[in-house]
Amino acid sequence: MLEKFQEKIKYKFRNSDLLTQAFTHRSYLNENKSFKLAHNERLEFLGDAVLELVSTEYLYEKYPKKSEGKLTSVRAALVNTVSLAGVAKGLDIDSHLLLSKGEAKDRGRARGVILANAFEALVGAIYLDGGYKPALKFLKEVLLEKADEVVAKNLWQDPKSVLQEKAQDTEGVTPVYKTIKEVGPDHAKTFTVGVYFGTKLIAKGTGQSKQEAETEAAKLALSVMS
Repeated sequence: MLEKFQEKIKYKFRNSDLLTQAFTHRSYLNENKSFKLAHNERLEFLGDAVLELVSTEYLYEKYPKKSEGKLTSVRAALVNTVSLAGVAKGLDIDSHLLLSKGEAKDRGRARGVILANAFEALVGAIYLDGGYKPALKFLKEVLLEKADEVVAKNLWQDPKSVLQEKAQDTEGVTPVYKTIKEVGPDHAKTFTVGVYFGTKLIAKGTGQSKQEAETEAAKLALSVMS
């Protein structure tokens, strides 16, 4: 299974245990006491630092005229949990995770965090196994090339702030967010939020928190306005 994954990421591990460890969640060890490897949190810690350095250097060289503040915002949009979880899903890391039975059943917001952490652990594993250059090559191919889209679509800006600015300029109104629906148990609720210009519903967004749903509604409203 992991042989095919290594083909997908175009990197062959010299120490395949590092790759297995990168996908090992702490919960798995609770149910598998004899498992010989550690969980992935130390690799995640290392990968987070590698990711920050690589992405910072990449953006610094790619956008020589952008200020430190804008580069920081672009980097944040590139390496936030949602972005990393999306890349992890694209690589099908989910099917390789070693999780407890309970964690394996949870498909809510927590899984996205686990996927993002596993991606960082994978970066750390590649760095330990092969050094800086392979980590840079891997991140360029799966993540850093998305910087152009982030910049072109202003994804580094907070959608709610952009929507408020545009609504005030073009419509003379301030967007209002209202919760339309809440479903699910307290620990795993899904919220649907509408964004309104006055009494007119412009768009609806969903998320595992009201803030997430509001952000999604703002993104959709910006699409409607454009």
